[in-house]
Amino acid sequence: MSILDQIYEKAKLNPQRVAFPEAENEKMMQAAFEAGQEGYIIPILVGNVEKIKSLIAERGLDENVFQFVDIADEVYRDKIIAEYVALPETLLKEKPLIRRMKDPLYFAMVMEAVGEAEVTFAGIDNTTGDVLLAGQMIIGLKPGISTISSIGLCDIPGFEGSEGSLLAVGDSAVCTNPTSEQLASIAISACDTVSSLLDWEPRCAMVSYSTLGSGQGELIDKVVEGVKIANELRPDLAIDGEFQFDSAISPAVAAKKVTRESKVAGKANVIIWPDLNVGNVGVKLIQQFGKADAYGPMLQGFNKVVCDCSRGAPVSEIKGNIVISAVRAAGSKN
Repeated sequence: MSILDQIYEKAKLNPQRVAFPEAENEKMMQAAFEAGQEGYIIPILVGNVEKIKSLIAERGLDENVFQFVDIADEVYRDKIIAEYVALPETLLKEKPLIRRMKDPLYFAMVMEAVGEAEVTFAGIDNTTGDVLLAGQMIIGLKPGISTISSIGLCDIPGFEGSEGSLLAVGDSAVCTNPTSEQLASIAISACDTVSSLLDWEPRCAMVSYSTLGSGQGELIDKVVEGVKIANELRPDLAIDGEFQFDSAISPAVAAKKVTRESKVAGKANVIIWPDLNVGNVGVKLIQQFGKADAYGPMLQGFNKVVCDCSRGAPVSEIKGNIVISAVRAAGSKN
C-alpha cells in the first residue's frame, strides 16, 4: 500500500468535517462530493444554500452526501459569533464579524474556530492572499509561530526517491523572499508536518544553486545561515545543506558532489526552496513536465488546519488535498 493509500485509509477511519466556502465552484463541489461519498470526510457546503442545492441538482450529484450551512441564517451566525468572541485572544468582535461573515470564507473559518468544522478548504475562487488574511484574522497563529509557510506533497510518476514517488516541497506559496530565520522556521515546520501526516523520518534539504560552497554569494549565504539556525533550534531533526536539487535527491549525484557525511544528501524527502520564485516555478515544472499531482499547498503555522489549493488543480488533485487536510486535522487532535 502506497503512502497516499495509507492517508486515504486514515481519513476513512476518522472522517473530519470540512467546510467549503467556495461551494458553488464546480470543481470544488465535485471534489467535495467524491471525498464525502467515499467516506473520507463530512463535507459542509457554506454559502447560499438554495443556489448550492440548485447547482447540485443541475450537476447530477446526490445532495444527501453534503451538510449545508446558509450564511443568511442569522440565528446560527449569531450563535457561532457569541462562541467566537468568548475565545481568548480573538481579533474581531461582533460587529466587524457580522460584516465579514457575509463572505463564506470568513463564515467557514469562524465555524472552524469554534469547533463546528475541523478544516476550512478554499483556494479556487479566493486567492492565496485572501485565505491567508482570513486565516490570520479568524484562526490565528500557533503559540511561538510568527511565520506562516506552506508545504506541498508531489506524487511524481517514475520518480524513485527515498519515499518512492513522493517528495515534500516548500515553501511554494507564501513567503516571497524568506530570511535565514524564516527559512529555518519553514524547514522545522515542514519536518513536523510530514512526520505527523506521513509518519516519515524527515530528511530535509535546503537547496540553492550551490552544493557545500561550490558557489558564492548572498543568496547562498542566506541558505547556509538558515541551515545553521534550524540545527541550533531543532538538533533532533535531520536538516542539511546547502545542496543543489540533484545533490539533495539523487544518491549518485550526492556521491560525487557531497564530500562529507550527511543524513540528507541524496535521500532527502523534504526540499526547502530558497525563495518563492524558485518554489513556484519548481512545483509547476514538476507538475507540467513530471506529470505529477501536487497536493497542497498545506499551510503551516495556523492554530487549526486551513487549506489553500491551487486554482489550476484538477479534481483528482483537489480531492487529494481535501483528504490530506482532513488527516492533518485528525492528527492535530492526538
